Amino acid sequence: MPKLPRVSGAEAQRALERLGFQKVRQSGSHVIMKRDAKGCILPMHDELKVGTLAGILRQAEVAPEEFVQALQRHR
Repeated sequence: MPKLPRVSGAEAQRALERLGFQKVRQSGSHVIMKRDAKGCILPMHDELKVGTLAGILRQAEVAPEEFVQALQRHR
């Protein structure tokens, strides 16, 4: 498993959008994203802690490798 990078909420949102997630709505600083029946809640912070990001990916059922690849397509 690759080490998860430190990313902002906006960077994580862009990577999840590349994986087919769509922004459903936003409540305060939290964005709700869905893909089919799976979804996740993404805090729009300047920097997400690695444990928080790991929990988001688990909730969305996205492999860390898949997320890192989607993230690197942008960088």
